[in-house]
Amino acid sequence: MFLRSHLLCLISLATAAFAAKVGPTLTLNIANKNIAPDGFLQPVSVINDIHPGPVIMAKKGDCFKLNVVNKLADPKQLRGTSIHWHGMLQKGTNFMDGVDGVTQCPIAPNDSFLYSFNADEARTYWYHSHFQVQYCDGVQGVLIVQDPNDPLRSFYNVDDESTIITLSEWYHALAPTITGIPEADSTLINGKGRFPSGPNVDLAVVNVQRGKHYRFCVISISCDPNFNFSVDDHNLTIIETDGVPMQPHTRYSVVLNTNRPIGNYWIRSLPNSGNRNLSSTFENGVNSAILRYQGAPNAEPKSTQQLDQNALVEADLHPLLNPFAPGRPVPDGADVTFNLTLSFNKTAFRFNINNNTFVPPTVPVLLQILSGARTAQDLLPKGGVLTVERNKTVQINLPSGLIGGPHPFHLHGHTFSVVKSADSPHFNFLNPVQRDVVSIGDTQGDSVSIRFRTDNPGPWILHCHIDFHLHEGLAVVFAEAPEQTPAVNSPPSEWEQLCPSWDALPDSVKQAQVGNSTSST
Repeated sequence: MFLRSHLLCLISLATAAFAAKVGPTLTLNIANKNIAPDGFLQPVSVINDIHPGPVIMAKKGDCFKLNVVNKLADPKQLRGTSIHWHGMLQKGTNFMDGVDGVTQCPIAPNDSFLYSFNADEARTYWYHSHFQVQYCDGVQGVLIVQDPNDPLRSFYNVDDESTIITLSEWYHALAPTITGIPEADSTLINGKGRFPSGPNVDLAVVNVQRGKHYRFCVISISCDPNFNFSVDDHNLTIIETDGVPMQPHTRYSVVLNTNRPIGNYWIRSLPNSGNRNLSSTFENGVNSAILRYQGAPNAEPKSTQQLDQNALVEADLHPLLNPFAPGRPVPDGADVTFNLTLSFNKTAFRFNINNNTFVPPTVPVLLQILSGARTAQDLLPKGGVLTVERNKTVQINLPSGLIGGPHPFHLHGHTFSVVKSADSPHFNFLNPVQRDVVSIGDTQGDSVSIRFRTDNPGPWILHCHIDFHLHEGLAVVFAEAPEQTPAVNSPPSEWEQLCPSWDALPDSVKQAQVGNSTSST
């Protein structure tokens, strides 16, 4: 079956080769390295010398202690860094959310910072730099919190680091040099791929045994494109999205039943954009990996893509537990409603929310709040921070059809109910899908509505997760219960030293020395 995925986590019935697991205590060294994941050698930034970074795994209730060490030295690349733990709610630890300009200053070169937070929720997460467009150059990895009492345990036999599939794009130019519309050169599956007219490098191989059920987490760690994901001759069943258990929905998520004849089958991940016809071909293994049954020859598949392609319909997904949306079950049933306007300034090549382009302030929003600022009028950047009270139901309405879409919007610090999905005429308050990222769609005149409870004081950013669009200003911060934030969040002294260390650096270190920029168009 066919799956349209952006930041969507799923499960399947097979095993994928991946880096060995580590954690929940680990040192993450961020450094420069030359790698060729698609056969094109280039300098990038990686974590612990591998790309994607190491799989970090823990059990529910564990405490993560992840020491991020900045060893970046290439002046042509970004040399500051920060790490965001995507999907972690960070209740009481807003200062560990890792967002430059919102919850911290960047980690300076030759400095380090210990991220310490609890694994309160068993979910599939990932982690990435939240400093400018750095994660597009390789600073990204997977983080898993396992639940020994998973309510969906009966659907699979195996759940470990071998059951992870990452989808990403790759550029033959450093991210800070890319201007205009970013167009990737290749698609990587578990860090391997080919580009059109490129060399026949090895593809990722997912090894399976016939008749077994493995939990697969299919995670888009993309900077720009979304992907249509499928496995030839195999049906897929979603049981989880963005870490939230779903009522099993055969067609979409990836419990993949290994009940086909022993052989090799193409895994396909077609992006919605890319260079050199990348978004329209599987020729020569482009946009592909291999599903290999035990006993099959070490050969590339001859399977063909099925004609019956049922694309994921988000509104068809329903939570397994606690399905009701907060607030009254009517379109205006929230305590507070934000009708955000989205636009694009072609002259400045910048995005706006409510006519404001978000630029990360030099003093992080959290530090401003801890220093005494409380209202939206007092908080920087002007117009980029909206304040909300504690214990309220908030609804955010986002219009569809903004140029450069479909835009996937991610809210930090919360899981929200999608009470109206893109391209759906109906509201659902009974059992709407729960996520932390939602596509706002491409249909002019349509809209998406999400709801959440303000139960987590601190500043939380809402932004487009196309990283280039975030860098171009498509974001806004919700300062949640700012008057109560200091009582709930007590950053360590090391956090307080991040800003002085970063501020003391010359501008030549704070920005990549890219020279003449390279257009990706």
